[in-house]
Amino acid sequence: MSSITYRDAHPSDRDAIVEFQIAMARETEELELDRDVLLSGVEAVFHDPTRGRYFVAEIGDRVVASLLITYEWSDWRNGMVWWIQSVYVRPEDRRQRIYAGLYEHVKKIVESQPRVRGIRLYVDRRNVPAQQVYTRLGMNGEHYQVFEWMK
Repeated sequence: MSSITYRDAHPSDRDAIVEFQIAMARETEELELDRDVLLSGVEAVFHDPTRGRYFVAEIGDRVVASLLITYEWSDWRNGMVWWIQSVYVRPEDRRQRIYAGLYEHVKKIVESQPRVRGIRLYVDRRNVPAQQVYTRLGMNGEHYQVFEWMK
């Protein structure tokens, strides 16, 4: 297998990220996303870095995984917490520790930036395989429960 490269996403990765999110929504929540709305949402991140930051994993010249970081200000910590969202690894590339490598790439960036205090994510309660991966990576899901209201 070719080596895996982890990097910041470029606007040229937009179509792969859109396809990943459509597939992820179907797979995890049986939800059909509006492609035009999603495309605009992904482009918004590339046009305004205060909205978030995409990272991708590549094998050769093929993007095989992505995740989005968004930001939360923590007054308790006087710094930012990075939220991992929109995680997707192509099914044929799973079980190769690609997400683990992507997570470690992001974690190293967080460790190098004093004003970034940590990493959080949320996961669907039914997505047990993902929860097992996050636990193996040293993340703790015991402290918070997320509540939401969505329009």
